[in-house]
Amino acid sequence: MFVTDGIESALRQARASAGDKDIRIGGGVSTIREFLEAGLVDEMHLALMPVLLGRGEHLFSGIDLHGLGFECAERVATGLATHVVLERGKGV
Repeated sequence: MFVTDGIESALRQARASAGDKDIRIGGGVSTIREFLEAGLVDEMHLALMPVLLGRGEHLFSGIDLHGLGFECAERVATGLATHVVLERGKGV
């Protein structure tokens, strides 16, 4: 489903559609940053690959993940990528 009328609408529609299942955010850096800054992300799974793509967009620039309550819950390195799971603490 593609939603173009804001993150609140997207989240409302996703919750209605998902029921009690998890919701995953799809989109670019600006979309993810909007959800993070609004405090609407509980967990992130990042797959980091050693490829230089140029300047690109900065996912976490100016965002205080620690201040938002995120901690590294898991990290697994393979020959192709490093997978990092960040979770927001239960007390946040």
